[in-house]
Amino acid sequence: MEVYVTREIPVIAEILLKKKRIKAIVFRKDNPIPKNTLIRNIRNADGLISLLSDKIDRDVIDAMPKCRIIANYAVGYNNIDIDYAKSKGIIVTNTPDVLTDSTAEITLALTLACLRRLPEGQEMMINNKFKGWGPKLLLGLELSGKYFGIIGAGRIGTAAAIRAKAFGTKILYCSNHKNKFLESVTGAKKVTLSRLLALSDVISLHLPLTPESFHLLNKGNLHLLKPTAILINTARGEIVDEKELIKILKNNKIFAAGFDVYENEPNINPELLKLKNVVLLPHIGSGTFEARDKMAELAAQNVIAVLYGSKAITPV
Repeated sequence: MEVYVTREIPVIAEILLKKKRIKAIVFRKDNPIPKNTLIRNIRNADGLISLLSDKIDRDVIDAMPKCRIIANYAVGYNNIDIDYAKSKGIIVTNTPDVLTDSTAEITLALTLACLRRLPEGQEMMINNKFKGWGPKLLLGLELSGKYFGIIGAGRIGTAAAIRAKAFGTKILYCSNHKNKFLESVTGAKKVTLSRLLALSDVISLHLPLTPESFHLLNKGNLHLLKPTAILINTARGEIVDEKELIKILKNNKIFAAGFDVYENEPNINPELLKLKNVVLLPHIGSGTFEARDKMAELAAQNVIAVLYGSKAITPV
C-alpha cells in the first residue's frame, strides 16, 4: 500500500507506516506542494496525508482513484472538499486534542503580548531607544479582573479559558452548545455573541471556519468592542473581516489585536505591518515539538487503521 505525504512532517509518521508495510512517498521541499505536482504523484495512492495549506478539491480527489483516506495534519479541515470526498467513499480525518495545549498557550501568549505591548518594548530595545525607567513608559493593561470572552467553547476554547481563569479573569463564552464542564471549572457564563463582544476585555476566537462562521466578526458587530478591548485570533483568519478590523485598529477604536492566522494566508495585508497595536505571528499555534510529533503520529495511525480495515480514530 502507498500513502502520499504532501510535505515533510515529523519522522514518527514514516516509522509507523513502514512498520505496517505502507510505503510513504513524501514531498520533501519546504514549501506547499504545487497542485499539478500533487495530482501527478497521487495516482497510485491508497491514502493521503495533507496539510491545511493544501487545497484538496475535486480535481485532487479525482486524481486518486484508489484513495480510501485523507488524513489532514491539522485540527481544521476547511481545506478539504468534505462532501465530495464522502461521495467517493473516502474517509477524512483530522488531529484534534493533541494540539489543544499548544494552541491554548499561544492564545495566552498573544493576549499578554497585546496587553503589555511587548513587541513595542522589544523594538525599543533593539533600536537602542531605552533611556531608563519612566512612570509613563509603555503603559499597558492588566489581565486580572477582566472579562475574557471565548467564541467557540470546544477543546481549545475551554483550555484557553481555564488558563485565562488562572490570571484572575471572569469567563464569558458564546457557543452553539452549553459547556457544563467549562462552567463548573471556571464559573463561565454563556452569553450571546453581541453581549460577549460588548462586555469582554479580551475576545478570543476558537471555532472552525464554516460558511456560518465566515466573517462572523464584521462591520455590523465589531463596533461593539470596548476601546480597551483586545481581539485574539488563533482559529482561522476568514472568521474576521480583516479589512474592517484594520480600520478599527488604525483609528484606535480598540486597544490591540493579536493574530496567528490571516484572511488571505500566507499573504499578509501590508496595512497590518504598519500598525503598532498588533502582534503578528506566522501561524504557529500548534508549533511545539510535542504537538507536531503527536499530530504526525495520529495522522499515521488514522491511515493505518483505515487501510487495514478498522475504523478511523478521529474521523470528521
